[in-house]
Order: sequence, then structure tokens, then C-alpha cells
Amino acid sequence: MSITQQLSTRHLLGIKYLLPEDIQLIFETADSFKEVINRPIKKVPSLRDITIVNLFFEDSTRTRISFELAEKRLSADVLNFSASASSVKKGETLLDTVNNILSMKVDMVVMRHPAPGAPHFLARHIAANIINAGDGTHEHPTQALLDAYSIREQLGDLRGKKVAIFGDILHSRVALSNIFCLKKLGAEVTVCGPPTLIPKHLHELGVGVSYDVRQTLQWCDVANVLRIQMERQDIKYFPSLREYAQHFGINKALLHSLDKPIIIMHPGPINRGVEITSDVADSEHSIILQQVENGVAIRMAVLYLLAARN
Repeated sequence: MSITQQLSTRHLLGIKYLLPEDIQLIFETADSFKEVINRPIKKVPSLRDITIVNLFFEDSTRTRISFELAEKRLSADVLNFSASASSVKKGETLLDTVNNILSMKVDMVVMRHPAPGAPHFLARHIAANIINAGDGTHEHPTQALLDAYSIREQLGDLRGKKVAIFGDILHSRVALSNIFCLKKLGAEVTVCGPPTLIPKHLHELGVGVSYDVRQTLQWCDVANVLRIQMERQDIKYFPSLREYAQHFGINKALLHSLDKPIIIMHPGPINRGVEITSDVADSEHSIILQQVENGVAIRMAVLYLLAARN
């Protein structure tokens, strides 16, 4: 596979730093790689002799597996790093950890970290390409890219499409990256959830804010439902999960009350019966499993395009 265009940046630190043309290039490249991963022989030699380290300071299943699979499909050499089994537990600094890894001639770093801005810090201090796989409650750019790509696959051009993001907006890096990505592609965006879980001044990003689930579902073409992140909540933002499900959960009866079908998305993992019921998550309107498949193609595209910058 050859490309004539290049990304405008040598790192993927956040959607905020991408141009709309960058996003379209990633999508077009992902189209080609989606064909590859659906072939009997799913591997291409595009990143042969490139060494990539997956540097995860937070637990992850879907994102880590998706990146690792994308890297192996591209024939890269892959190193997996887990902070819980490393010298970080002995007090080693982030920069020392990374420099030790880079001394092994690593070309790219895929990084998840609980501190917002950690990938940006690395990008200022090391020569390798950095891909942000989630930094605190800040951004999760590849999730937003795969979400927008999945909507494009279902509805075509995103310009003018109405996308609602439901749930724990306050603690979600997925929400912020999605807002940036969807707005750059011309979509209309509304967030919906309890007032305690919607950040103040969010409307300054050009999005609508709603506290009425049914009204928002009736408005949108796509509902992207986010997980309630109990592990990030240091105080109680609502009385109980049961009450949240009653007032803000999405169920089949609610969908049937609408006068049109809508697309249901969820970045996972799903708290079934809380933000979304199983009969919605597994319904014909859900593209949750397509999001997972598209995640591999999008991450292959990002890795390939960033490697091409070098």
C-alpha cells in the first residue's frame, strides 16, 4: 500500500490537534486496511522492522488488544509494558522508564496514562512517534476516530448528522475526543446526562446540552452511550445506579416509543442494565461489535500513517 498524502502531525496526541483533512486521510487508509483484515491472509508487511511499545499505566482490555492486533497485522515488532509489573512500582520516573525502553531502539510508543497530558510530555522529550491511547479524563483519539468511522460506514458523510452522547460526560475522555472529531467533520452534537455529570461551560465547544433522554433520542440519528465510570468518581454524583438506570438508562421500550430508528453505539465495557439494557446493546440497531472491528482498521491506519512521517 502506498500513500501520496501525509498527516500534518508526527504524533497522535488528541483529535484537537488534527485537521479535518487528517481525519479523512485516516478514514481512507482504514478503508484499505479493513479489506486486508477481512482477507484469508490478514497480514501485510507495511511496518516490518518497525518496533512499537504498548506503554500502559492503566488497565485496559479492548484498546490494548486492538492496538496489539493492529501492530501485528502490519508485521511490526511489538513490546508490551505494564506498569504494575515494572520498575515504576519501585519509584522510577516516567521519563526514565521510557528512555530505558527507547534505548532498545523503539520507533513508536502507544501510551495510556492516568495523568492528563502525559503523552504530550513524552512528545516533548523523546524522538519516537507517540500515540495517545487515553490520558486521564482528557482525550482518547483513536476511540473517537473509530466511532466517527463507524457512523460514516452507516450513514455516509457526517456533515449535518445529529449525534447524541449520553452518560458520564464529566469523567469521559471518549466524550471530549468525540466532540472534537464530530464537530470537525460537520456533525451536530448534543450531550445528555444528569446535570452533575455534565461539565460546566461545555456549550462553549459548540454542543447542545440536554437532561431529557427521550427528547434527545428523538432528536438524534446516532446515540453514543458512555459507561458510568465509578472508578473515577470520588463523590456521589447521583443517588444510586438503579436510579440512574431509571432516569437516564436506555432500554428497548424507550427506543420503541420513538417515531424513527436510530443507531446505538457504546465504546465498552458496557454496564448492562445501567446505561443500556442488553436488549438494546444486542439489538439490530446496535453497531457495538462493528465499532470493535473498525477499531483495528483505524489503529492500523494511524500506525501506518505516523510511520510514514519518518
